[in-house]
Amino acid sequence: MAELKTKKTNASVPAFLKAVDNGQRRKDSLELLEIFTQVTKMPPKLWGSSIIGFGEYHYKSERSRQEGNWPLTGFSPRKRNMTVYIMPGFKNYQDLLSNLGKHKTSVSCIYFNKLADIDTKVLKQLIRKSVADMKKMYDWK
Repeated sequence: MAELKTKKTNASVPAFLKAVDNGQRRKDSLELLEIFTQVTKMPPKLWGSSIIGFGEYHYKSERSRQEGNWPLTGFSPRKRNMTVYIMPGFKNYQDLLSNLGKHKTSVSCIYFNKLADIDTKVLKQLIRKSVADMKKMYDWK
């Protein structure tokens, strides 16, 4: 059975964020850390080498044999853009996305260049609603 390669680690989230090269990305990451911690009321954990995750659920793909644990939500300061993970996808959040600001999405990711491009109040609502939906859908830790 195939497992996810990205797993929760014991690495220091603050040390990881302190090492982010891009100054604006580092500043935005520290603000996102506060937002996610406040909204989820969960401690941050580093997943793999670059994802700051909050909470955890057991993932089992219906399309492949892949399974493992994954954060309920999180973010990553990627070189190209900031990435926020909204795990249920966006089908039920179109009203919020339309008010979020300058961003792009994929299946369960929101991409933006800098935090100033989006409305953080709307982001907080997205995080709150998506985590509540994930908790209903999965056994979570």
